[in-house]
Amino acid sequence: MPGISRKVAVALAASASIALLTSACTGQTESGADDDASKETTINFWHAWSAPGEVAAVKSLVAGFEKAHPNIHVKVVGNMTDDKINQALRAGGSKAPDVISSFTTNNVGKFCSSGALVDLNPLFEKSGIDPETTFPAAMNEYTQFDGNRCSVPLLGDAYGLYYNKTAFEKAGITSPPKTWSEFEADAKKLTIAQGNTYKQLGFMPNYHGWESTTEHYLGQFSPTYFDKDGKSTIATDPAITAGFTLQKKLVDELGGYKKLETFRATLGDEWGPKHPFQTGQVAMQLDGEWRLGMAVDAKTDFEIGVAPLPVPDDQADQYGKGYITGTIAGIAATSQKQNAAWELVKYMTTDTDAVVGFSNAIHNVPSTLAALKSPKLKYDPRFKTFLDIAANPNSTTSPASINGGVYLATLQNFGYEYESGEATDLQKGLEDTAKQIDTDIAQAK
Repeated sequence: MPGISRKVAVALAASASIALLTSACTGQTESGADDDASKETTINFWHAWSAPGEVAAVKSLVAGFEKAHPNIHVKVVGNMTDDKINQALRAGGSKAPDVISSFTTNNVGKFCSSGALVDLNPLFEKSGIDPETTFPAAMNEYTQFDGNRCSVPLLGDAYGLYYNKTAFEKAGITSPPKTWSEFEADAKKLTIAQGNTYKQLGFMPNYHGWESTTEHYLGQFSPTYFDKDGKSTIATDPAITAGFTLQKKLVDELGGYKKLETFRATLGDEWGPKHPFQTGQVAMQLDGEWRLGMAVDAKTDFEIGVAPLPVPDDQADQYGKGYITGTIAGIAATSQKQNAAWELVKYMTTDTDAVVGFSNAIHNVPSTLAALKSPKLKYDPRFKTFLDIAANPNSTTSPASINGGVYLATLQNFGYEYESGEATDLQKGLEDTAKQIDTDIAQAK
């Protein structure tokens, strides 16, 4: 499944890419967009996929492009993490990539502000393509920074709620929770104690509980993160306070931090067949679209349900939204073949059949509004939940920042302190965290 290599690659690349991109000023004064894309040429495309099925899917995607553009040949290099890509973008040269794809949407702010990737706005305009009406709102947001659209969505990930239908029936729950108060009640009803541990836990609320990170929780509250001047709003945005309050309440009501962590230490790996949702040890799971295929492959002894994550009670009319992220593509500023490179990027990311075919092959969410509605999509009926989340205009993402995902890591670190009881004053903690975020961004500038 794509989720495995994607998440591992992101984790490995995040810290290394920060230093590399911060020091990378790769924007070129002389434009590379004066090549003739109608003439015979070869371009280099670097991507991060590594699993055999994914690599084959990329090969098929490129083959479709070369059939449509027989004069443009594409040399494909896979398994390229962000640190390798960043070094090549800085170095340039004939062997460097003309087109790149990255799993790390958090790095878009650095890609754009450093000049490592070109602004695609003029190319979209020249091609008569409006990104605002082509891509889902959240994907359109996370591919640009400060008006610079240096990247474009190339499939996406949507987060929703997986639930054990058999456990729901035994607990007398007839439908998935739509609001957080319903979720809280269901999580407690689904929790079955067994001595000092659990026979079944309704939900693992701790921030180390696989995909239950601060930004995934907070996505359902539609936070702002920054004001118009780029200052952190986490200490003044009620959505942040509400998200932290909800999570801490779940931790306390489901047994407390220590008991939950002790139980978590006995559970299976996120990417293996013994994932605790798949074994039935956890009845509800916040996760991405890839979990469905993994759970089906694990041959669970219960029926799997899929639904959007709950929303705050006062936002019940927005039920159906979710947190969105995904893969991005861009054109290297060092490339001397930017017009040919654009033809590849445009094909991979805006050609409906190409996007649909790639989505069918690696089971990620299509990244254009047209592809999301295509009758050529092939999927388990439950997968439609993620298609609907991606298309929902209320779905959210984390805004780009000049220093990438540092602000999210800083907020997550405070989350660890708050859930464990190490920090007890939520407001003061958020104020201190906001100051740190502002300081980090000022230094990055």
